[in-house]
Amino acid sequence: MPRQIYQVKMSLSGVRPPVWRRVLVPGGYTLDRLHRVVQHAMGWRDCHLHSFEIDGRQYGAPDPDGELALRDELDVRLDAVLGKGSRFQYVYDFGDWWEHDLVVEDVFAADPDDRYPTCLAGERSCPPEGIGGPPGHQVLLAALADPAHPEHRSMRDWVGDRYDPEVFDPGRAATLLRHLC
Repeated sequence: MPRQIYQVKMSLSGVRPPVWRRVLVPGGYTLDRLHRVVQHAMGWRDCHLHSFEIDGRQYGAPDPDGELALRDELDVRLDAVLGKGSRFQYVYDFGDWWEHDLVVEDVFAADPDDRYPTCLAGERSCPPEGIGGPPGHQVLLAALADPAHPEHRSMRDWVGDRYDPEVFDPGRAATLLRHLC
């Protein structure tokens, strides 16, 4: 049987305008590898805790202190817990609480000429780490859009001149996924 490929759309919850990505991921990937796909496709730096919630169960990296009741994401393959139409959540950074809604849009046989994972599409830049979650992101967008905003200069200095909230390059994300996952 050929490898199964999952087409997954991930959307950042509570963020307007929408920030989303569409990726193709092998069904044999563990949730740990899917975590890395989300990180690279979205543009996060993987410097905070994360978890998945699938059918009411929490998955993530095991907590050595035992405070978080998470099932080990290294032990769970996508094709064992998800199918076409499955909806689930991924939370990154328990302080800023970046919640991602994920949906398996399709499942199909791998094309032997294609490399996976890859990013097909998406819109807008990932919010910067440490901005304060969706509310902080809204303040950032308002400040950057209005040169008269009292925080315009400090926010621009903080994110740098190269940050553009409207820009996303799926080709760059696909290259990162091929090299880093």
